[in-house]
Amino acid sequence: MLPDALCFQSPEPLIDIGANLTHESFQKDLDDVLERAAGANLTAMVLTGTDRASIEASVELTRRDTPVTLYSTAGLHPHHAGDFDDSLRRFIEESLSHPGVVAVGECGLDYHRDFSSPVDQRRAFEAHLEMAARTRKPLFLHERDAGGDMLDILRQWRDDIGAAVVHCFTGDKQTLYGYLDLDLYIGQTGWLCDERRGQHLRELVANIPDNRLMIETDCPYLLPRNLPTKLKGRRHEPALLPWIAREIALCKGVSEADIARETTANAQRFFGIPAAS
Repeated sequence: MLPDALCFQSPEPLIDIGANLTHESFQKDLDDVLERAAGANLTAMVLTGTDRASIEASVELTRRDTPVTLYSTAGLHPHHAGDFDDSLRRFIEESLSHPGVVAVGECGLDYHRDFSSPVDQRRAFEAHLEMAARTRKPLFLHERDAGGDMLDILRQWRDDIGAAVVHCFTGDKQTLYGYLDLDLYIGQTGWLCDERRGQHLRELVANIPDNRLMIETDCPYLLPRNLPTKLKGRRHEPALLPWIAREIALCKGVSEADIARETTANAQRFFGIPAAS
C-alpha cells in the first residue's frame, strides 16, 4: 500500500519500459500493484526478462487480463553471461516468437561488479545482437562502467540491428553523446532523482532529444529520492513513475504532460505498442 501523499495521476498516459515485476517482492500483492499503476495513468509496462526464470514468468504475465497491458523482453543480463550456452540461446530465440515479447534483452555489458568475465559478457552480448539482427526486434540494453566497449561493439553492428534503448543510462556526457550519435534511445530511472549520485544526469537529460527519451522505474530497485515522504520497505513500484516524469520535466524546463506525451509516443513507436483506447 502506498501512502496517499505518493499517489497521483499523470496528466497524460505513461509507459514504464523497465519493470521487474517477477521479483519476489511482488509475489503477494501484484494485483494491487497493477491497480495502483493503472490509477497513476500507466497504460502499459514492459517487464524485463533477464534469465530463464524471469522470462518464463514475464511471458506468463503478458497472457493475463490486467488493468495495465503487459509486455516482456527476453535476454540474459550480463551478470549471468557465464551461463550463456546453446540451450539458453534456443530458449531466448523461442521466447522472442511469443507475441507479448517485444525486445531482445536485457543484454549488454557491466564492468561495475564483474559477476561474469568481460570475455563471457562480450560473447553473450554479440549473440544477442545477432538474434536482434535476425528477428528485427529492438534491443533493450544494459551498460554500466563499460561505455567504451559497448560503443565499439555497437558501432560494428549498427548497420545490422534496428532500434535500441540503453536502459537506465547512468554514464557520462561522452558516452551519452556516443549513444545518441548511433541514434539510440535513452532510458531514465529514479537514479536521476538521487542527489547523491544522479546530479550529473539532471544536467545531461536536457541534452537527450525529445524523440529519444523513455522512462522506467526498474522496480523494485532505484526508488526515487524526490518523494515527499518515506516509503516503508523502500520497494519501488510502477505507480511511482509519475515522480520520475516530474523530475525530468523540472530538469528540462517543460511540463509533466509534455514528458508523458513524448516518452509514451517514443515507447509506442519503439516497442510497437498500440495507443491506449
